[in-house]
Amino acid sequence: MRNFISYKKSIEILNNIELNKRATQKVFITNAISKVVAKDIVALENSPSFPTSAMDGYAIKYEDLEKNLIEIIDKNPAGYVVESQVSIGKCIKTFTGSLMPKGSDTLIPIENVEVIDNKIKIIKKVPFGFAVRQIGENYKENEVLIKKGTVIGFAEVGVLASLNISQVEVIVNPTIAVASTGSEVLDLGETQTNDSQIRSSNHLTLEALFKSNKADVLQMGIVKDDIDSITNMFEIALSKTDIVVTTGGVSVGDYDFVQDVIKDRLKADVLFHGVTIKPGMHILVAIKDKKIIVALPGFAYSSTVCAILYVLPLIFRFRDSNEKLPIVKAKITQNYPMKMKKTIFTACNVHYVNGQYEIDFEGKKEGTSAILTNMLENPALLIQDEDSQDLKIGDLVDILLLDQLK
Repeated sequence: MRNFISYKKSIEILNNIELNKRATQKVFITNAISKVVAKDIVALENSPSFPTSAMDGYAIKYEDLEKNLIEIIDKNPAGYVVESQVSIGKCIKTFTGSLMPKGSDTLIPIENVEVIDNKIKIIKKVPFGFAVRQIGENYKENEVLIKKGTVIGFAEVGVLASLNISQVEVIVNPTIAVASTGSEVLDLGETQTNDSQIRSSNHLTLEALFKSNKADVLQMGIVKDDIDSITNMFEIALSKTDIVVTTGGVSVGDYDFVQDVIKDRLKADVLFHGVTIKPGMHILVAIKDKKIIVALPGFAYSSTVCAILYVLPLIFRFRDSNEKLPIVKAKITQNYPMKMKKTIFTACNVHYVNGQYEIDFEGKKEGTSAILTNMLENPALLIQDEDSQDLKIGDLVDILLLDQLK
């Protein structure tokens, strides 16, 4: 008799799995997009290192604002160090990005002056230090600019380039093997020879899901329902990847061989087999030689939901990132009953209205856990804990935003 555990307990077990030490690699900064920084990135100097002009204008001494005319003694293009110095009654024409000339403390924009011969007349005053970028305005020496665990995006690439860093050390993304099992399952392009055969989407759906969430995937395809084929698949997959994910073969049927191979052939350490959730109650998670096996049910919606709940958090942990499943609060727009004492994940539509999320079930089909089309358009998952009560119009509920996982 199998002992089912709660969803909360299963996640606790999952989070306590000890992962292998994450490998790192150095890559060119634009090849590091979406990867995770392995070490803090620290500024080695101030930026800017000297007071710098933020606009085109005239570098002056602030006390000269009251003068009728100020003499222009030089020009100061960006990229050059002007030798002239600003003194009382003197100014230097200075351009955006130029170092502020010695002796100056304020910049008067071009549009605030009138040029008369070789002098300027100030027609609109500015405060002290106007348009001057002070030392360290951007960042200061020894400041941590990008923290370990940060996912690299365009801003991080820009900062790295400004630091003259061409290669950055990142966490190597995990590799996941994906396989669908079942003698009744047809791969893309295979011809149906009898009415009991079905077209598999699971292995490709999961490959897309994992790749979208920054894992590398070893596609094992479809494996027939015999113990030797399934064993061979696991042995190859376990030798090459961090996680092996299968669909099908974990229920109580005569031909559900995946669980038999995991338990009897591989002698894996089964952490749990059976969780009081819907969909996916027959999920099995095990460890073999420090590699993780996640065996999911065969129905498309069920396997996809369970992959989101159990495999994506593992990807986030392997990446050493701060990523989490996007769970937010939403207002439900209709009454919705609690149908059973399980943690239930139900496909719904989500909209952002007047500053908050709202959900409904318009167009969502009811039936088995095979209806993957319920995840199309603007989908989310309504989360009902096993001790939840019936939901009423206007209640705030927890939802998981599926579009943010694409």
